[in-house]
Amino acid sequence: MKVEADSHNITDHPHDDKPRPYLCTVCDKRFMTNGHLKQHKQTHTGDKFYCTQCEKCFATQRSLKEHMNVHSSKYKCTECGKCSNSKHNLTVHRRIHSGEKPFECTVCSKRFTTSGTLTNHSRVHSGEKPYKCHKCDKAFMKAGDLPAHMRVHTGDKPYKCSLCDRSVSTFRYLQTHKRQVHSSERPYDCRYCGKRFKSSPELKRHVYTHTGAKPLSCRHCSDCFTHYDQLKTHLLKSHSEGTWFTCHICEKKFSHRGNFKAHLLRHEGVKPYICYECSKCFCTSREMKQHQLKHSDFKQFCCGSCGKYFKREDTVVGHFNICSVKLRYVNVFSRQA
Repeated sequence: MKVEADSHNITDHPHDDKPRPYLCTVCDKRFMTNGHLKQHKQTHTGDKFYCTQCEKCFATQRSLKEHMNVHSSKYKCTECGKCSNSKHNLTVHRRIHSGEKPFECTVCSKRFTTSGTLTNHSRVHSGEKPYKCHKCDKAFMKAGDLPAHMRVHTGDKPYKCSLCDRSVSTFRYLQTHKRQVHSSERPYDCRYCGKRFKSSPELKRHVYTHTGAKPLSCRHCSDCFTHYDQLKTHLLKSHSEGTWFTCHICEKKFSHRGNFKAHLLRHEGVKPYICYECSKCFCTSREMKQHQLKHSDFKQFCCGSCGKYFKREDTVVGHFNICSVKLRYVNVFSRQA
């Protein structure tokens, strides 16, 4: 790897006018100091620094050293006990409790806790996407989105689940995987019925059933839909737009690649989803999640008539119907009395 430091050939950074004479010959990114360039080089060599106390890994030794402050509780919030990796991040975190938002957008007057968040927000108005992938034409507004995207091309999945063989490209995906597959935690609850979900998109789709909203409209006709899957199926059936996935064994057709792959696994007898409690195997994650309710005492579905909780949605629907009939009988008898 060659390092260029030609002071007569300085390319300005897209966000400021500071000279950055140190060039990475792999991705053409420039830096102000040779030390920053050396740290950046480790992202291309694949060297990883792993935390001995958790599963996170870092591209540089400096990032790992800052992360270790979280485990040592050096910078700890006195309000909630959360630990930060630096004094600056602790100061920013405390603004959550104080409500302080010192940075204001000049276009819409929306306020933010950090200057970086304001910078990212300002690109919503300007449409600027300065972080571009050098292997495809995709561009991003946030710097943190580009490294995760690059793993699509390299196939690198450095974050491995400790409970199964699944590997993912980002630490956030790893946290989501553990919550959705290996735990019964459901932090997102519906404000209309109290039903709980493991992810925000699941909650958002569920809320549409209460509000009746159908934000997705077909560009060929006046039909509207709640979910993108419904719109995609409609386009395939009514307007012949899209691609059907056809099974080469039984010729059954599917509108979604995920359902098609799960169907092929049934023909092959492959069951990649394993219950961590009893080691029973399943073809789809949905089947495994339904099975894992047997091992858990967590009851997420509440009857709207009597308030009783159940593990499964179909169980609470049946109970609610019986409950409603009983309630009608009680009302009839009370009127007669």
